[in-house]
Amino acid sequence: MEASRKLICRQRQVLFFFFLLGFSQVSAGELRRYAVVEEKEGRSFVTNLVNDLGLGQLELSRRGAKVISKGNKLHLQLDQETGDLLLNERMDREELCGLTEPCLLRFQVLLDNPLEIFQAELEVTDINDHSPTFLDKEIMLKISESSLPGTTFPLKNAQDMDIGQNGIDNYLVSSNSYFHVLTRKRSDGKKYPELVLDRALDREEEAELRLTLTAQDGGSPPRSGTTEVHIEVLDFNDNAPQFEQLLYRAQIPEDSPIGFLIITVSATDKDIGVNGEISYSLFQASDDISKTFSIHPLTGEVRLKEHLDFEKTRSYEVNVEAKDAGTFSGKCAILAQVTDVNDHAPEIILSALTNPIPENLPETMVAVFSVSDLDSGENGKISCSIQNDLPFFLKPSGENFYTLLTQKPLDRETTAEYNITITVSDMGSPRLTTQHTIAVQVSDINDNAPAFTQSSYTLSVRENNSPALLIGSIRATDSDSGSNAHITYSLLPPQDPQLALATLISINTNNGQLFALRSLDYEALKSFEFRVAATDHGSPALSSQALVQVLVLDDNDNAPFVLYPLQNASAPCNELLPRAAEPGYLVT
Repeated sequence: MEASRKLICRQRQVLFFFFLLGFSQVSAGELRRYAVVEEKEGRSFVTNLVNDLGLGQLELSRRGAKVISKGNKLHLQLDQETGDLLLNERMDREELCGLTEPCLLRFQVLLDNPLEIFQAELEVTDINDHSPTFLDKEIMLKISESSLPGTTFPLKNAQDMDIGQNGIDNYLVSSNSYFHVLTRKRSDGKKYPELVLDRALDREEEAELRLTLTAQDGGSPPRSGTTEVHIEVLDFNDNAPQFEQLLYRAQIPEDSPIGFLIITVSATDKDIGVNGEISYSLFQASDDISKTFSIHPLTGEVRLKEHLDFEKTRSYEVNVEAKDAGTFSGKCAILAQVTDVNDHAPEIILSALTNPIPENLPETMVAVFSVSDLDSGENGKISCSIQNDLPFFLKPSGENFYTLLTQKPLDRETTAEYNITITVSDMGSPRLTTQHTIAVQVSDINDNAPAFTQSSYTLSVRENNSPALLIGSIRATDSDSGSNAHITYSLLPPQDPQLALATLISINTNNGQLFALRSLDYEALKSFEFRVAATDHGSPALSSQALVQVLVLDDNDNAPFVLYPLQNASAPCNELLPRAAEPGYLVT
């Protein structure tokens, strides 16, 4: 202890000073700063002005050098013989400047003949000569035994006249099993202690505590001050309900029925009797949570109140509170994940449709459509197809879009209409499928000429017929439709230029019926033939031809006529017969 005092005494006798050197000729307007440690005894050396100001040895006394300061309170004296500037008295930094830092005392050195004034200031530096002190010798605290670990209790701070590192640095508390102390810093830079509860108090085990709070400064060696902290532990319903888990996790299939048991939460209270009775409730539940979930106040069973929809909400966070009969409560959270069920069939949305489709065209767009599924994962993956036996195919066209195209030119005469069934299925289990049927008409192009039912027709008519007699009909068909299949019949000019066909035959242009225009004579015209044409109304028009042969049938309209001898002869016809004519001889 004695050695420590001697060390401190020697330190007080050490004088620190700083010189601003550098010029052989001193400017009177230059401000110089000197430093001295507080509590230094009077007559302590500060600086030598002769050397510092660059003056001659006798110049100070010859020119009547003086040291003056603000308020004429002289803290310094000048030895004019030696030029030494000395302390006039012991300086107390706290008395001179309080908490102001740095502590600066302004003074001037005056010289006459000629007049010169040198500006200077003396910095009084702080030493650790004050210990921290508490205003109160005892600090009283009342803390409920229900306070949770981590709870903080701010305490009054200590005072220290020293500044900077010699001011209060930290706070300590005597060893105990309940508290530790933190050193906090206010906005003004002052430090204060904060008592932190490390473990729960139990009044039944320890009704009061006495701790020693120590404030320690940052000096070397450090100084400290103490006060007593008296803690009274207040009795209370000191056990809050505690859940077995702070976070429960549950998975709920979205097709779960109303009343489905999601999870059962459980909390316990170490208290007994009324203080240990627990009731459960939803904590700070939104309207959505309140409409969707319910909890049994006694059992803690959490059940479903309405149907879930994974596509609308995929997860819920349900906060549950357990309260005892007092004011204590415990809380937990339930993270409920809604699992997707394949409850949405894929949808088909038709965006464009070409109907009808002209025949004989190359690859043609029939329809553009999109597919979607509100489910997710495998339940939302979609495959798309059409029948294999149709001359169409599907081509993916961007995400979830497909184009339906013809695979080859279509032939209306073969198939005039197609029913294309688009089938989309998801990959869920069980798989859900949606079908959409498109009826596609094939529009006609005039690509088929009329075809006669026979390449040639043979008709017969008896002679001496009545004029305008229907003698038969011809018929042609056309595989096209509409105007492309509308047929007109006509007679073609005969190959025999001698045959006046226009006077013999007429044809009904609409149905191909043939009429004899006049009475025919077998003996004059036994048969004749001509060609007929069948022409459709397409653009361009197509036609075909057929041969028609008309046979004139004989009628018994002529009596026998003896050519020889002439019937109108007035004399009989004589024939000479040889006497020797043999039997079989030609007479006439």
